[in-house]
Amino acid sequence: LCPCLIYGAYIFLPFDAPLLPTISARLVYTLRCAAFATFPIVLGMIVSAISRLCSSALQPFGELQREVEIHRTYVSQSVHLFILYFFNMAVLATYLPQELLKLIPLLTGLFAISRLIFWMSYAIGRSFRAFGFSMTFLPLLAMLLWNLYGMFVLEPENLLS
Repeated sequence: LCPCLIYGAYIFLPFDAPLLPTISARLVYTLRCAAFATFPIVLGMIVSAISRLCSSALQPFGELQREVEIHRTYVSQSVHLFILYFFNMAVLATYLPQELLKLIPLLTGLFAISRLIFWMSYAIGRSFRAFGFSMTFLPLLAMLLWNLYGMFVLEPENLLS
């Protein structure tokens, strides 16, 4: 499903990436796009704080209720995945040709949407969360494999430069 969504958005959305000739410009572009991927995480933090405030627990440091635990787990996992996603997107931006830089905001949008889907499906039941997690993890795995391919096969002489 993820490749179909990315391909459809790449073909049908009417925008192009700006001209980014240098690696520093590409990294700044990636950083600006990644700021939008933090929206579901910040939203999760807000909902987690509200659910903790509205919790009927008498001991604030005691065992958490299921509703509070869901939001806390979602935020924790999302932060970990965002760090991996961001670093892989930054490396990917250095290897992509100019005409494919449109993938950076599309991958960012996919990350944000898939984290929201994971959150909703996790709240419904633990057995449904695999769909949202796979929508986050499989593009991350594809980016990692492409980055390793780019580093070790396409440009091994520029591995660390």
